[in-house]
Amino acid sequence: MHPALGILILVATVVAMEAVAYAMHRWVMHGPGWFLHKSHHSPGGRLEANDLYGFIFAIPSVLLIYGGLNLGWGDWTAWMGGGIAAYGLIYFGFHDVIVHKRIAHRIVPRSRYLRRIVQAHRLHHAVEDREGAVSFGFLYAPPAERLKARLGKDRLRAPAPK
Repeated sequence: MHPALGILILVATVVAMEAVAYAMHRWVMHGPGWFLHKSHHSPGGRLEANDLYGFIFAIPSVLLIYGGLNLGWGDWTAWMGGGIAAYGLIYFGFHDVIVHKRIAHRIVPRSRYLRRIVQAHRLHHAVEDREGAVSFGFLYAPPAERLKARLGKDRLRAPAPK
C-alpha cells in the first residue's frame, strides 16, 4: 500500500472516530455504561472508574494494528488502528490535559476553537446525572448559546473544575 493512502486512511479514521466517540459517550457512557462514567461527573481523585474506558476503547486499535502487521489482515487495518490510537491521544490531550487539567500545565486556551471545546465540556458537566447532558463530542462542539438553551436555566449549576 502506498504510504499516502495509509495516511489518508489514518486521517479519515481520526475524523470518523469523533462520530464513534459521540455515539459511545451519548448512548453507552450515559446509558448502560453509566456505572463507570458517573465517576467522571462526580468530584474525585486522580483516578476514576471512567478511566477504564480508555483501555476498553484501545482494544480495537491494538487488534487492528497487530492484525495488520502480524496476521496478514491488510495494511489498511494497521493504518486504521493507528487512526483510532491517534484519536485517543488527541482526546487525552484535549479532554484530560487541557479541559480537566489532570496533568498540571500552564496552557490557557486562547483560540476560539479551544475555548469553545472547553466551554462545551463544562456545560456537559453542568448536569450531574446521566440524563439531560449536552455536548457529547470531544473535538467538535456546538455553539455555547445553543447548548445553554438546550440545558435550560433550571438544569444549570455552576460546573466545578475537576
